[in-house]
Amino acid sequence: MELLAAAFAMFYQFGDAFAFLVIASAGLAVIFGMMRIINLAHGEFIMCGAYVTAVAARTGLPLALAILLGAITAGLIGMLIERLVIRHLYHRPLDSIIATWGISLIATQGVLIVLGSTMAGIGTPLGSVEVGGQTFSAYRLVLMACAGALLIGLYLLFYHTRFGVLARATIQKPETARALGIDTRRVYGLTFGLGAALAGLAGGLYAPTMTMVPTMGATFIVESFVTVVVGGADIFVGAAPAAAILAVIKATLTAGYGQLFGQIGLLVAVIVVIRLLPGGLSAWIKKTGR
Repeated sequence: MELLAAAFAMFYQFGDAFAFLVIASAGLAVIFGMMRIINLAHGEFIMCGAYVTAVAARTGLPLALAILLGAITAGLIGMLIERLVIRHLYHRPLDSIIATWGISLIATQGVLIVLGSTMAGIGTPLGSVEVGGQTFSAYRLVLMACAGALLIGLYLLFYHTRFGVLARATIQKPETARALGIDTRRVYGLTFGLGAALAGLAGGLYAPTMTMVPTMGATFIVESFVTVVVGGADIFVGAAPAAAILAVIKATLTAGYGQLFGQIGLLVAVIVVIRLLPGGLSAWIKKTGR
């Protein structure tokens, strides 16, 4: 029984880290992988989703619907920002970085001024499960299932729907797609909105587990960028293996030496990948698979 409990504890720690990396980085990976936009406001979309989820849940809305509302709100705001700001900065990466950084500062300070330095959160639902005398959060197990469903859903969306075909065609050959009658501006707007909605979904899913403060998005930023950089440009090839490898590193170091060493391990991993595999895991997997 002790061996079973230890094995489940290891699986739980790995699954928790894997779920966090996948859910936190999905929106950033879509916007960067599909549009080549480095979105420094990613954390603020996460914060938006979390705040909307908390407010909606406290008004009595079921948590699942509150999370969905948070994701939709973040997606709509993302589409508005794409229309007003990002659309004018395509193919200007440095300008887009500065613009999204400015949006990030405005959003954080705006929420701080309007809503204050903290906000009442919502409790973690579903209680706990006991395995071998140890208790584990049942909600964390749900988050692991959500991460797997998210990866499958994104794959089906981009490879088995008309929107996915149009989005990939627009990103790879925008001039050709435009010549064939595709409304590329609309596709860009929808793709950016999808990335923002995924960030809002991350905020909504983790809202019951976190303290609600305007800077809460910063908690997700490091892991998100590390996962995207290690995974490479093709999110469908690189995101899952990158999250799995980083989850092993983080879970092992955190269990043995504490959370600080877990973070250090992630940063060392991304430095090694940039040095040895500049295109990330996706480029390496594609190269070795030919």
